[in-house]
Amino acid sequence: MQILKNTLAIIGVICVSGLFIFSMQKAPSDKTLGKEQPIINDYNVYALEMPEGINFAGELVPVENADIYERMDRELLVNTYWQSNGLLMFKRAQKYFPIIEPILEKNGVPDDFKYLAVIESGLVQTAKSPAGASGVWQIMKATGRENGLEVNANVDERYNLEKATEVACKYLKKAKEKLGSWTAAAAAYNAGNAGISRRFKEQGVSDYYDLLLGEETGRYVFRIVALKEILSNPDKYGFNFNKSDLYKQVPTYKVEVDTAVTSFSKFAKRFGINYKILKLHNPWLREPHLNNKSRKSYTIEIPKEGYYSAKP
Repeated sequence: MQILKNTLAIIGVICVSGLFIFSMQKAPSDKTLGKEQPIINDYNVYALEMPEGINFAGELVPVENADIYERMDRELLVNTYWQSNGLLMFKRAQKYFPIIEPILEKNGVPDDFKYLAVIESGLVQTAKSPAGASGVWQIMKATGRENGLEVNANVDERYNLEKATEVACKYLKKAKEKLGSWTAAAAAYNAGNAGISRRFKEQGVSDYYDLLLGEETGRYVFRIVALKEILSNPDKYGFNFNKSDLYKQVPTYKVEVDTAVTSFSKFAKRFGINYKILKLHNPWLREPHLNNKSRKSYTIEIPKEGYYSAKP
């Protein structure tokens, strides 16, 4: 018991000391922060107003329904107040949306589907799920191969953003044709066409918002819509940044290769870069060499000179 009392006494001293130290701290001055940055002495969390006309691909989210309102409100709150992740999404969107957007447009897929890629992978090119889905669009091996991607230990084109976006477009267009709406097609990207079709039939409905679904698929479209709303209105949701803070695509040029490459480290040095930089721009090259027994033609992206300071 005496040991416990001594321990409590020590803890008390630490807590008081901590409070004293905290009370002695002062907000940084204007001289420290610079005139452009305000001093913030407190932090407030606010309830959010539901946006009017909130929709996905032009299809309204029925927030007049109490259940739908609460589910939409949840995703707006979670994604607004997860600030570090939100800022990363703004930064990466500036880098990758310009690649994704024209491919969606070319294929007749609504622009809103770029936000599906955000929730699938956080726009991380090398993302891989425990189930084996890979790349920005989180494509499974079988789906990739069925849609013409090369997927093996040496080359995995699910990590090629342009080619993976084309595959995602094919899948989504088929889902829309089968299920009748872009909203249902988005849900099917998570649960599969067969899965959504089966739920529609079992529950006797034809609208995603009328379905009783598991946690992941039940939140899926709401998460997409929330990210669309927040990324489209940074000021409204309290995200502050300059355009210079956002990530940018490094300009590249294309090199065609139709033979085996025994060493990508040596290959990279021919272009004034190192192996790491080569892999950053070509994550679909999975090994430090290219087998290419079939002498297939591959397009390798090489960054233009002057964009990396690291020596090759």
